[in-house]
Amino acid sequence: MLCTASGAFAADLSAMGRLAPQGTPDNEARVIVKFKASAATVRSIPLDASRTAAKVHNVMQARADALSARAGTTLVAGRTVSDRAQVVLASGLGSEALAARLRAHPDVEYVQVDRFRTRLAVPNDPLYGPVSGTSPASGQWYLKAPAGAIVSSINAPQAWDITRGTSAVVVAVLDTGIRKDHPDLQAGQLLPGYDMVERTSISNDGDARDSDPSDPGDYYTTAEAAANTITGCTAANSSWHGTQTSGLIGATWSNNLGMAGVAGGGTKVLPVRVLGKCGGWDSDILAGMRWAAGLAVSGIATNATPARVINMSLGGDGSCDAAYADAIAELTTQGAVVVAAAGNGSGHALGVPASCTGVVAVTGLRHTGTKVGYSDVGPNAAIAAPAGNCVDTFGSTCQYPILSTTNAGTTTPVAGSAAYTNGTNYAVGTSFSAPLVSGTLALMLSSNPSLSAAQAVSLMRSTARPFPVTGADAGVATCHAPTGTDQLECYCTTTTCGAGMLDTGAAVLAAAAAGADSTTSYVRAVATATPAIPDPGQAVVLSAASTQASTGRSVVATTWSIVDAGGVVTTFSGDATQSTVTIVPTAVGQFTVRLTVQDDQGATNSTDLAVPVDALSVGVSASTSVPQVGQTVNLSIANQVLSAGRSRASVGWAVVEGTGTVAAVGSSNTDRAVLTPGAAGPITVRLTITDDLGKQATSDWKATVTATSSSTSAASSDSGGGGGAVSLADLMVAALLLLVLWAGVRRAPITLSR
Repeated sequence: MLCTASGAFAADLSAMGRLAPQGTPDNEARVIVKFKASAATVRSIPLDASRTAAKVHNVMQARADALSARAGTTLVAGRTVSDRAQVVLASGLGSEALAARLRAHPDVEYVQVDRFRTRLAVPNDPLYGPVSGTSPASGQWYLKAPAGAIVSSINAPQAWDITRGTSAVVVAVLDTGIRKDHPDLQAGQLLPGYDMVERTSISNDGDARDSDPSDPGDYYTTAEAAANTITGCTAANSSWHGTQTSGLIGATWSNNLGMAGVAGGGTKVLPVRVLGKCGGWDSDILAGMRWAAGLAVSGIATNATPARVINMSLGGDGSCDAAYADAIAELTTQGAVVVAAAGNGSGHALGVPASCTGVVAVTGLRHTGTKVGYSDVGPNAAIAAPAGNCVDTFGSTCQYPILSTTNAGTTTPVAGSAAYTNGTNYAVGTSFSAPLVSGTLALMLSSNPSLSAAQAVSLMRSTARPFPVTGADAGVATCHAPTGTDQLECYCTTTTCGAGMLDTGAAVLAAAAAGADSTTSYVRAVATATPAIPDPGQAVVLSAASTQASTGRSVVATTWSIVDAGGVVTTFSGDATQSTVTIVPTAVGQFTVRLTVQDDQGATNSTDLAVPVDALSVGVSASTSVPQVGQTVNLSIANQVLSAGRSRASVGWAVVEGTGTVAAVGSSNTDRAVLTPGAAGPITVRLTITDDLGKQATSDWKATVTATSSSTSAASSDSGGGGGAVSLADLMVAALLLLVLWAGVRRAPITLSR
């Protein structure tokens, strides 16, 4: 894929700190014009292959002359593109300005800037890799465009052709501090920063708050742990956590050394030390947040370089409290955006500050795009990004860690250390997902300084790639809302992991297109399928309704095509040029469709959507059809249908009508459950099974619960005293027996005793 810049747009890119590839000068315009078939100059002098080059040029010039009055300047014909399309050149104005004038001409079908294309920019940093002999062999896999088994990488090279960051954008990193002497962090990207750690008991630097955010190490010795100087903390070596998160954002880009940061080509990093050994106090963190954004903190000089992005790879359990909510509201008013790690609690609810309203909470992904086992989830997650995973935890090398700057010191720092995390000293965690998002927001704001924080976040989320629904090992289920129990690797959804997988290239492109030059066109095709995983024979509605176009633009053309029928589909039902079409798969498998859209200025974009087709159904059998109160009913799965190659990932039993309890027998994925009705009346038990694709099927078992005899007697005895009451049925039986005896006595003969 290529990124572009040309003409006046190149000047805008340069002014915004973007890369301006060589093309036409700022005061020269170069556009491609396609004439309508009905245009007079097309009908009067048609082009064909028999015409000489000179005659073709004369025709092109005549057509250009016909547009001159509308352009308000002399136009020069360039090369032909097709029989009705050609290049048109002009002096004294930019390409976008000329395009805007010519679009209104009645003979014109469309006009677009003739852009100058270049190779994608990639850094020369050796660990960007992959390079033979480096560890991990995958290098900075998380920055590259998705390819093969790597699905979740963020596609940074596409963004780097637009911008690598500018010094006008500051990202604050609230963490353990920074090792300013790391060689990959010495290109002027680090601002002075501040140390907000107040208590010397955790600071490890022997003093309280000061203007030096250097990381002295956050080690906690075995002697300290034995003395329990910090409750709940265990002995540990120094993490150099703040240096790692800072490197992901700002490590020097293309300096023939080490690695490349997402925004390491110019963005400023503001280190704010808020964590010491074992962690940090809310009061220090909150003060650091306010100071980083340029707000006043008593007793400290106001930060002269306020951050627009604040990275917080930290957190704790619990819901957002008033102090954090207040601070985040102040930062939002100030124009800053807070990015926070989701947390590493293995699928539990987001903690603080990730759970706070207004925070961009980032969940962690494996290289395959599924949720990494340790990442937390929740409906307030904003987006997901790579967090690192080792694949083979028993091997000697972690295959997909997050490579970043660190220090070689075990406790105290090694001066001038040029260390990096790698396949053996590896870094994984949602702490490293958040900086990828912070760096992306920095690039977006560099490409378009006029964007508000809310606009940048919205564009970033809208350009996120959809989560995969296949590709994981058998047994991996769909992520669900936190329930208080662990959920490890799972298929993400937009209600658990955020809007999608971070796409830095698409986000920066969208930000650039929404810039000061309002004539810049941007359109992004977004295709959806309902249902997402259909059954064979089930109609699938394909929709382009979520397609995005830049402000002032509209989608005017939509085309659907089948790029891989997979042996399960043949054609669309209805017009394939409509925004919504229907297709019916005939068998289990997968098919892929392509959506191509065009906006009213001629910009086009395509996307492919793979739709798995999966057969899944289930029924329920029961040990009785007439259950009674308090008596157990054995339920089991019946008539289960799974597609070939698929496996059942989970089973759920629930009482959805009536009163009673139902529990699985054995494991959570068992075939059997036990129901205990709690009251007479209708009862419905719902069985839900999920396969390894994430598809679900349900079956309801319905019955009417009756009261037992024992339950009636027990109810009567509760209201009586002494020896207990006799039931009505018992009285009726006794009366019948007396009647029979009485009748027998009347019929017997009377005799005398001898």
